[in-house]
Amino acid sequence: MSATPTGSKETITARISRYAAGVRYDAIAPEAAHEAKRYLLDSIGCALGGFLQHDCRIALDVLGEHAGRGPCTVVGTGARMDPVTASLLNALMVRVMDYNDIYWKQDPSHPSDIIPAAIACGERAGKDGRELIVGIVLGYEFEQRLCEAAFPGIRERGWHHATLTAFVSPIVAARMLDLDAARMQHAIGISGSRHFTLGAAVSGKLSMVKNTVDPLATQSGVLAALLAEKGYTGPEHVIDGKEGMVHCLGPEWKLGILEEGLGASWRIVQCSMKAYPTEALTHTPISAVLDLVREHDLKPDRIAKVHIRSLARAADILSDPSKYDPRTKETADHSLPYVVAAAIAERQVTPAQFRDEKILDPVIRAQLPKVEVVADPEIEKLFPKLYRTIVKITTADGGTFEKQVDFPKGDPRNPLTDREVEEKFEALADRVLSKERQRKVKDAVWGLEKLRSIGDLMGLLATDR
Repeated sequence: MSATPTGSKETITARISRYAAGVRYDAIAPEAAHEAKRYLLDSIGCALGGFLQHDCRIALDVLGEHAGRGPCTVVGTGARMDPVTASLLNALMVRVMDYNDIYWKQDPSHPSDIIPAAIACGERAGKDGRELIVGIVLGYEFEQRLCEAAFPGIRERGWHHATLTAFVSPIVAARMLDLDAARMQHAIGISGSRHFTLGAAVSGKLSMVKNTVDPLATQSGVLAALLAEKGYTGPEHVIDGKEGMVHCLGPEWKLGILEEGLGASWRIVQCSMKAYPTEALTHTPISAVLDLVREHDLKPDRIAKVHIRSLARAADILSDPSKYDPRTKETADHSLPYVVAAAIAERQVTPAQFRDEKILDPVIRAQLPKVEVVADPEIEKLFPKLYRTIVKITTADGGTFEKQVDFPKGDPRNPLTDREVEEKFEALADRVLSKERQRKVKDAVWGLEKLRSIGDLMGLLATDR
């Protein structure tokens, strides 16, 4: 699709904004509203676990010193800060463990990274739980649609998916601030103009920035909406006009995906949760390896080779030379050899396997050279309909064990139950919140449509341990 000349017709941001500004809670399907609650509880759990991570402690120290005070609550500390800062800190906590949700159609993304924008702006505006549901559902809707709209996806063109988040977070922030369609459109223009993210953030040896770029894009949307609220303007043609996203990132785009059938169904029901705190394409290999070692009682010293047939990008970005010698959590949770090695050695892949002492554990590291990852063209043809991985384990005595997995636990076709979502939340929250406080959080989330104020929920998220 070619770019639309500036001023030649109504832009797509105008049409999206008109829709998003007009959506009301009663229009949200019950199943979509329930998914919003599930992803909110999952995200809160991830944030509480993230609160204890080194990356977040640095950010809390820096921004706690320099940020402005305000009406918005920071998870863990209970501190009240301005919405721009609070959205960044809370989004970083959600994202930092790589344990939040995943959507991958053309492009990968983590729509829950945007939930803190809805919370911060909603708390500032005094919104209730119903409005939070609307904000969450809209964030998922447009983030997932943007992921589907580029052929090939922008990640394959060298851009990070935070680039897409910067176009969606202002929609959510503006909706929670009750901006009209015109001001929402300006917010999209402001944020979209300033926040394109390089794929280098997730290439090769990884750094803390890997988990920071999407929170920064969320923050960008909040700032843009606050500016637009006061009358600040941005380019209306930021997506489909001259030198807009389509023009700059290149063909081919199917922009009709962004608006066709809006309100007829809801993308949020197609998103996935993570059963493991790792990059999404590692989940089917992890599942296959865990099944094999548990079913056949395969001890680490018995295994000679692990042959993995998967997607080209799993062989490329997840199995490059740096991934065979991970030294940080950021590289380890994006290393297919490492997560497979951990699954073999420990028969589980949880946040505990990404502590420094585990990353350097000699038993785990001894498994790394055994892992071979091969791109399979036939598997490539099936993606994203299937996330197929075929794992063959060869033992020292010549025995072979093989497993095919087409979609991981947490996929809509194999979803986490509500109770499993609760269990994940409890495990992540346990070092931060008491059991009684955890119960109150769960009750508030499952009864979100009855919540009088988002602030009432956020007030429950300060540590009481």
